[in-house]
Amino acid sequence: MNDEALARLLALDRPTEVVDVGANPIDGEPPYRAMLAAGQCRVTGFEPQPDALRALRQRRGTLERYFPWAVGDGRTHTLHVCAAPGMTSLLEPDPAALALFDLLRPMAQVVARVTMQTRRLDDMEEVEHLDFLKIDAQGSELAVLRAGTARLAQAVAVQTEVSFVPLYQGQASIGDIDLELRRQGFLPHCLAELKHWPMAPCVVNGDPGQPLRQLLEADLVYVRDITRPDAMSDAQLKQLAMLAHWCFRSFDLALRCVLLLEQRGALAEGTQARYLRLAARAALPPVAD
Repeated sequence: MNDEALARLLALDRPTEVVDVGANPIDGEPPYRAMLAAGQCRVTGFEPQPDALRALRQRRGTLERYFPWAVGDGRTHTLHVCAAPGMTSLLEPDPAALALFDLLRPMAQVVARVTMQTRRLDDMEEVEHLDFLKIDAQGSELAVLRAGTARLAQAVAVQTEVSFVPLYQGQASIGDIDLELRRQGFLPHCLAELKHWPMAPCVVNGDPGQPLRQLLEADLVYVRDITRPDAMSDAQLKQLAMLAHWCFRSFDLALRCVLLLEQRGALAEGTQARYLRLAARAALPPVAD
């Protein structure tokens, strides 16, 4: 697929704006990586851990910028720096929950505590537009969402980490996150990642890292309620189509957005058929050499 074909098809007037809260690259490539590489989005990232921030800034391209701020409720908190950077959190690790998971306990050991002023998403002058919010805040996701309602009113997609077994004291559950996002007009769309974890003391086939059935956490994607499209502007539907296509491979959702735009007269008749040809090419597996 021509990298600019979909943007031209949708007649976009600007690139998709992504905000990444907790942009630490430790968990692999973000869902917008291909979109960014194609020059179809801009990324504003926030990462309070110095080493992670340095890594992000060293490899950033012209469409990326990263700030050293902890995003939250705007109050002063303690950053609990853990032995594993991926466990560092504004919340205290919960010994009772961690007792279930032998592999996580040493990773969650607090090695330093740093007083840190958080910043509310709604107060960020650096964020002019927000189409897609990605959050991995190690337990502070609900605080980010509640302090970002004005910015999120523009957004069409949110990818957030949710916990089935909260690992931090006072951490919101998946139910809390779900209720808040539904209150703000979003519906669950897909699971970007689902993580199981081995429960102590069971060891399967001599591998202490092999899980059985216990759910630990997931990256869950929410999108603006597509059952109420009249609440979305033409621009929002176009951005949702871009994200559905590029980030989630949700070609059915992208097509639905194109259908709605065509019915409104915001796109020319026949755009659905043109998009289907694009989607068919994008969905094909790569050809082997």
